[in-house]
Order: sequence, then C-alpha cells, then structure tokens
Amino acid sequence: MVRLGKVSRALGNHGERCAARYLETLGLEIVERNWRCPRGELDIVAFDPAEDTLVFVEVKTRSGPGFGSPLEAITYAKARRLYQLALLWLGSSGRRARHIRVDGVGVLFGGGAPQISHIRGIAS
Repeated sequence: MVRLGKVSRALGNHGERCAARYLETLGLEIVERNWRCPRGELDIVAFDPAEDTLVFVEVKTRSGPGFGSPLEAITYAKARRLYQLALLWLGSSGRRARHIRVDGVGVLFGGGAPQISHIRGIAS
C-alpha cells in the first residue's frame, strides 16, 4: 500500500476545499466532508436544494497536467464503489432526498487560479 506523504495529503486537502467552495457557488450545501467507513471514504456529501438531490462527490487533485486530467483517475470500478458508499452513508445518516447522484470534481493547480472540472452523474 502506498502511503500519502504530507505534501500529497496537503495538496488533496487543498483541492477538496476548492471543490467545496466551487460546489457552494453552484448552490449546493455541504453536508459532510471526508466521511469514512471500513469500506472507503466519501470526499464530499452535498445537498442540491434546487433538485432535492444528495450529491456524493469524488475530488481528484493534481499539481500540474503531467499525469493527465484529474478526472481520468476516476475509473468505472471507483465510480461504482462510490455509489455503494453513498448507499452506506444514506443508511447511517438518516438523511433523505428525492434523488441521489455521484459526481466527480477535478482540481488542477499549476500557476494562477485552480482549474476546476465537474462531471455530474458518474455512477448510478
């Protein structure tokens, strides 16, 4: 197992903060961050009141374009696992909404403002 160094962890945390602020600009309310259970972690759980939707967000952060787009790191298997984690979160939280959705947010640093890309509905 590869352990994240302090620099990588700090970069990831900074990317998650940027992603949370971005989601708030879209009108989403951040419900929880870094929810963990034995089966994995959800980076951000948000609520979209306009669509009565709970949104489970995977955030991928890169310090530059050398390894491609951050969102390329979210595989089909990862997206399916995120959906399963979302169901576990729903079972433990007691929170309800009309819909649920799994999104991916990529944050790319590298001079100037971070570049943020967002894909809605990566798993169902």
